[in-house]
Amino acid sequence: MNQSLIVRGAPQEYECRVGAWDDLEEHLNRRKLKRVMILHGKDSWEAAKPYFPTLMTIDTYFVYYGGECTDEKTIELKQLFEQKELEGIIAVGGGKIADLGKAVANQCTKPILILPTLAATCAAYTPLSVIYENNGAMNRYDIFANSNALVLIEPKILLDSPIELMIAGIGDTIAKWYEADAMISQLAVQPIEIQVSAFAAKKCRDVLLADSQEALKAMKEKEINQAFLNIVETIILLGGMVGGFGDDYGRTSGAHSIHDALTILPESHHQLHGNKVAYGVLVQLVIEDKWNEIEQLMPFYSSLDLPTSLKDMKMNLTEDDYQRVAERAAEPHETIHYMKEKITKYRVKDAMKALEKFNTK
Repeated sequence: MNQSLIVRGAPQEYECRVGAWDDLEEHLNRRKLKRVMILHGKDSWEAAKPYFPTLMTIDTYFVYYGGECTDEKTIELKQLFEQKELEGIIAVGGGKIADLGKAVANQCTKPILILPTLAATCAAYTPLSVIYENNGAMNRYDIFANSNALVLIEPKILLDSPIELMIAGIGDTIAKWYEADAMISQLAVQPIEIQVSAFAAKKCRDVLLADSQEALKAMKEKEINQAFLNIVETIILLGGMVGGFGDDYGRTSGAHSIHDALTILPESHHQLHGNKVAYGVLVQLVIEDKWNEIEQLMPFYSSLDLPTSLKDMKMNLTEDDYQRVAERAAEPHETIHYMKEKITKYRVKDAMKALEKFNTK
């Protein structure tokens, strides 16, 4: 394996504590940012507004992000940003809002400050954006040279976020270990940065397996506990560290290629990203012939209601659907080829069908 290994370890500044958003104006003043775009969603913005501080000395321009992170939307917001002569972007919301904000900030060579309202991905932490087509299919991800300027996490907002999105975040983050291990285990020599990535990936798995149930209990009871904080920071910080230190060796391999392939089916679009990735983990493990690992994960998946099959996601694929998804997953550019196994569309299709059969037992 001869992949990219550039460390992009962390945002310039990161803070997770109750009341973290209250210091937003101070952070802006320290950066000498006086005119900013505040990029936000709809439902997430309604949840965020009670916690979003009044900025007394900052000119703010509020913009609804539009629902997707696409090249077209990036160009549109870049033009708006430059027209208003703004100096920075504050992205308030979930992963697509963070990704769109990062893409626009990169185009404008200006800082991006991220205030996540969900713990569903590590998007707030990482200097990359997943770009989608207008039809909802995943196109690519772009990696940026500049780190995110600031990440401020207010745990109270995440405590009130939809529990199914937290579960999807757990599903997305459990993949960190399995995808990274599929690549890192092939290396005869592991440089220090790779060792850090592997440690973070394994820590992701261990914390999620240990603390997820108590964290979800905290959300149901509306009371922050240590397990909840552990899960939030595992999804955002530890998850971001895996790719931040491991670069291509710590980002995606099999599971995300399966996710990306599923996005070509319109019926997959109602499924959350993390749920499809969690399913992709199991398909990857079938390809690796790690059935014991699958059996060990099944109780954890069941306890969180993560999908273990296409049936669980209410996706009934035709033979043609299987063929199209398998072909998309096995395209030459896909990261599934980072696995040591020889990947073909037939191997992917057989693995998906074998997993369905396994789940009927």
